Amino acid sequence: MYAESLPANVKRASALRRVPPLDTIRLRSARGSEGDVCGFELPGDASPITVESPTGRMMTIAPGDAFLATPGYRAARRLVVGRIPDGGLVPGNSYWVLSASGVVGELISHPPISDAPLELQHLGCVRYLGALCGEGGETLNIRQFGVTGLGGKDRNAPVYLILGTSSEVGKTTAGVAVLRALRLQGHTTVIALKATGTSCFSEIARYLDYGAAEAFDCIDFGFPTTYPVGRGEILDIFSAALDFCLSLPGDALVVECAGDPVSANAPELLSCLKARRSDIKVTLAAADALGAMGAKRALAEIGLKISLITGPCTDTPILREWTEALCSIPAMNLARALDQDSASNVLSVAAPLVVNRESA
Repeated sequence: MYAESLPANVKRASALRRVPPLDTIRLRSARGSEGDVCGFELPGDASPITVESPTGRMMTIAPGDAFLATPGYRAARRLVVGRIPDGGLVPGNSYWVLSASGVVGELISHPPISDAPLELQHLGCVRYLGALCGEGGETLNIRQFGVTGLGGKDRNAPVYLILGTSSEVGKTTAGVAVLRALRLQGHTTVIALKATGTSCFSEIARYLDYGAAEAFDCIDFGFPTTYPVGRGEILDIFSAALDFCLSLPGDALVVECAGDPVSANAPELLSCLKARRSDIKVTLAAADALGAMGAKRALAEIGLKISLITGPCTDTPILREWTEALCSIPAMNLARALDQDSASNVLSVAAPLVVNRESA
């Protein structure tokens, strides 16, 4: 029944961060499905790869190492696209590490390593050993270790939504800046949710480092990523995550959406948010002014209005002025240090939200 056993201190990727320490690690020769806790081995003749550990530390997987990770999907078009093949991962077959968090599957596409050497340090071909079994012989899955107590009462906290025109335009930087601005204005309990995309503990850890009371991503709700695009239960996933976060005692909720607002599963997230709030304050991180203009039009079609623009399109005074002139929306570079005055500027468009909540 069991393919092999691994030592209790075997390396594990951050996608398994909610799985508790295990005294015995037994692998069963069974196909691996999304979220299953699975064993893999990097061949002895391969180059080392780097993945994120459950603490957020970048950890080397050396040739010949066994490690724990999970099957999953990824659709980061600029970097890596991959999937779980029909029927799941087959023991003994080779697959690819699709993300630094330890998502493993069939590789569909990626750019040349030389084009993104830092972002692709995780990319390597590994052999699937088997699925990890619990005490009763069942396959362990990260869904078993997700947050509990879903569906509490909505506490009516204001929502600050962070969107971008693409990946790597400073969405997390913008989200942290909004968090800091809230903290500087006296809001002591702010919740952060990285709602879409691929899990990355170091990113939600940034929110914790800057004072978020709690920070969550898809791992906390039992999924290694929110891909593939158009998955059937995506509305249920987003609804559960939002309802949980909005039930927590907090002064505000900062929601970061990966990628851009019109692809992946972002439209479904925005639909779930609009069903819960009519006064969402949107900060857009844009690479350039034309991208910001396109996002403004796309969001207007679904009834959302951008409150503030940031990102590389605000890196210089001329770029910022051009962005403001083209989009008729305030623009500010949030990568720079915030003081009390700039924090007030960031939150000035959101002041009515706080007033309404306090008077509710």
